[in-house]
Amino acid sequence: MTTNWAGNITYRAQEVHRPSSVAELQAVVARSRRVRALGTRHSFNDLADSPGALVSVAGLPAAVEVDTGRVTARVPAGLRYAELTRCLDERGFALPSLGSLPHISVGGACATATHGSGVRNGCLAASVSALDLVTAEGDLLTVARGDGCFDGMVVGLGALGVVTHLTLDLVPAYEMRQQVYKGLPLDALDDHFCELMSSAYSVCLFTDWSAPRLTQIWIGERLDVPPADVAKLPWFTALPADGPCHPVDGMPAASCTGQLGVPGPWHERLPHFRPDHEPSSAGDELHSEYMIGRGDAVAALHALDAVRDRIRPVLQICEVRTIAADRLWMSPFYETDSVSVHFTWTSDTTAVLPVVRLVEERLAPFAARPHWAKIFTIEPPELGRLFPRLADFARLAGDCDPAGKFASPFLDRYLR
Repeated sequence: MTTNWAGNITYRAQEVHRPSSVAELQAVVARSRRVRALGTRHSFNDLADSPGALVSVAGLPAAVEVDTGRVTARVPAGLRYAELTRCLDERGFALPSLGSLPHISVGGACATATHGSGVRNGCLAASVSALDLVTAEGDLLTVARGDGCFDGMVVGLGALGVVTHLTLDLVPAYEMRQQVYKGLPLDALDDHFCELMSSAYSVCLFTDWSAPRLTQIWIGERLDVPPADVAKLPWFTALPADGPCHPVDGMPAASCTGQLGVPGPWHERLPHFRPDHEPSSAGDELHSEYMIGRGDAVAALHALDAVRDRIRPVLQICEVRTIAADRLWMSPFYETDSVSVHFTWTSDTTAVLPVVRLVEERLAPFAARPHWAKIFTIEPPELGRLFPRLADFARLAGDCDPAGKFASPFLDRYLR
């Protein structure tokens, strides 16, 4: 029996395939009546499930093809970011952004618009310039940026086919340093939110909602960019941490990436967690996340602060990050420079769900878009208003897969 990473979802699929070649994958898809791609199982809802079969592309050859002329890399979809980033760094290249966890696969992260932080950094899918996928008939299709429906296919939710490879735009490798500060009153953001979030290449805010304050601020600076030195600003009253920190106060920091201003390569500073350790709370958690327009961030945080007594009992930590707008139809950042508010909950689903609904009520005035792979209770009609290209994507899915081979209960609820 296969479950997701957190153990809150048991997949109903009767078979799980792990082909070792693209040809074998094509044969599996062609003969299956219902099938869906399964990544590293870091989804907290039934997005990845199928009533038929699941197929993992993690067994495909792991070769990364770097094109130094085009400054791109063709990457196997099943490769984890930990392996990819080391390979790119060894060749003098990098990605502009990374998520908190290097343990997740490239294909799954891009298909769900997973992201890092930085006012100029888009989600991970924004780096995709081409993708290869196996269609419902078992054919191999390549689509590239500029093709008619490309913007609708990158954040594809597994509805259009099984992605085998993605071509990613690269940048030259860079080094970073990371410093953690502790204890900033929430009202310091009223006049200085944009200043704080743009003070470094990557800035992440944390709060446990036990009080109207930020418990931690993670500031990641590139060594090739002059620092803003936010610590010298008079309103910035947070104090530098005196040792390595875990985002959840009191948890051991051994699983976290380098801090205390020690320089290191980009892929060892942008994520929060190290690939050689269990991430976060090692699966004993649930996640929700909502994206709002950057101009509404402060008001949204105050709206949540008003119900912190309800949030705190079921919360491990809440994180706030910035993400640049993109043109990808199903991205929560579609045409909107955004701020994400991410909740790492306890693993008690019964206790968490009422608070998720409360959070959604508080964020509804700000048109908060949910992360597709995390827990949310927003009804399908409202999602149609929040994602302006959802109807276009549903038509695209119907055109690509008229028989519903890649359909699932999740997609049926929100697309069909």
